[in-house]
Amino acid sequence: MMAVSRADTSVLGRWWWTVDRWTLAALLVLIGFGYVMMLAASPAVAERVIGSAARGLLFVKQVVFLGLAAALMVAVSLLSPRDVRRLAVLGCLGALALTAATLAIGFETKGARRWLALPLLGTMQPSEFLKPCFAVVTAWMLAEGKASQALALGGGRQGLLAHPGRFLWPTAALLLLGVIALILKAQPDFGMLMVVVAVCLAQFFVAGLNIVAVGIVGAAGAALAVAAYHVLPHVRSRVDRFLDPAAGDTYQITRSLEAFGHGGLFGRGPGEGRVKNVLPDAHADFVFAVAGEEFGFIVCAVILALFAFIVVRGLIRLLAETDLFVVLAATGLLAQFGLQAFVNMASSLHLIPTKGMTLPFVSYGGSSVLAIALGMGMLLALTRRRPNRAELGA
Repeated sequence: MMAVSRADTSVLGRWWWTVDRWTLAALLVLIGFGYVMMLAASPAVAERVIGSAARGLLFVKQVVFLGLAAALMVAVSLLSPRDVRRLAVLGCLGALALTAATLAIGFETKGARRWLALPLLGTMQPSEFLKPCFAVVTAWMLAEGKASQALALGGGRQGLLAHPGRFLWPTAALLLLGVIALILKAQPDFGMLMVVVAVCLAQFFVAGLNIVAVGIVGAAGAALAVAAYHVLPHVRSRVDRFLDPAAGDTYQITRSLEAFGHGGLFGRGPGEGRVKNVLPDAHADFVFAVAGEEFGFIVCAVILALFAFIVVRGLIRLLAETDLFVVLAATGLLAQFGLQAFVNMASSLHLIPTKGMTLPFVSYGGSSVLAIALGMGMLLALTRRRPNRAELGA
C-alpha cells in the first residue's frame, strides 16, 4: 500500500484517494497472471516456431509489453473525464486511419490483413486500439444527443426544431460504426467487428435512445453474423464444427479439452503441461487451456472470478454516477473487457465456436495488451470519485 496522506493535494495524492483501488489491484493481479502464463507457455511455442535458440524471446517481449501496459494504465487513470474524451477522439481517428491503412500497406497472415509492420517496433494491430477509443467516442456522441433532446423537450415545439442534435449525434455514432464495419469486413476481422457492434448496442440500450436506433444496430449485427457464415468459408467451418464435431478438423479444441481434463482441480504443476507443445496458439488464443492443465480448475476459477469482479464492481460503481457520458463510456469499456474474456475462455471450453481472441492481460500480444491497458486506464479515470464538478473536468 502507498503511504499517502489524505491531506496530500498532489496529482498522485488525489489519484490515490479517488481511484478504485480494488479494481486497480484486480487488474494488476491479472497482469501478474500474464507473467506467469507467458513463462509457462511461450518458451515451448517460441522453440517450435522460431527455434531452440529463441526459447525466451516471446517471454522477454511480453515482459516488456506488460510493464508498459501497467505504466500506461496508471498514466491514463490520472486523466479527467474531459481529457479521457479528448484522448479517445484523437485515438479513434488515428486508429481508424491506421486500420484502413492495413488494407493497402498491411501484411497478410492466415488470410487476413490486420497488421502493420513498424520499424523497430515490430508488428501492430491498430484495430485493437480502435475498440476502447470507439467505445468512449460513442458514449460522448450519445450523451450529447441526450443533452440536445433534453433541451429540445424543455423548449416546447420551437425547441424541438432548434435542437437537431438529438438526431444528429446518434446518427453520427451509427455512421462511424458503419465506416468501422466496412473496414473490418474488408480485412476481414468479423470477431472484432461483432465485439464492436455488441458494445455499441449495449451503449445505445443503456442510453435509452429510441428503439428504432437500437433495432438498427442489433439487426446490423445479426445480418453480419449471417453474412459471415454464408460468405466466409472459415467462419462456416468453425460454426459447423461446433455444432457437429464430425463435420471437420477439431484438433485444437480436442487438445484444449484434454488439457482441462488432465489438469483436474490442482493441475499437473508449473511447466508440466503438454498442450503447449502441440497447440500453435497455446500462448495466445488457448492460454486458458494451458492454465487449466498446469494449474488446475481452482486457478482457472480464480482467473474467471477476477474478470467477473472487475466487470461487476465497475457497474456497481456507476450506480452513483450522474454524468451520462461517464456511465456510457464506462459501460462500453466494461462490456468490451468482459465480452473479450468470455469469448476467449468459452472458446477454449468449447462453449461457443472457436474464435481467435486474446484473454485480456493473460494472452501474448503487444497490441492487445497495450490496447486493453488503454481501455482499463480510461475506466479507472472515469470511475474515480469526484466530490465536485470542478474535479470532474467534464
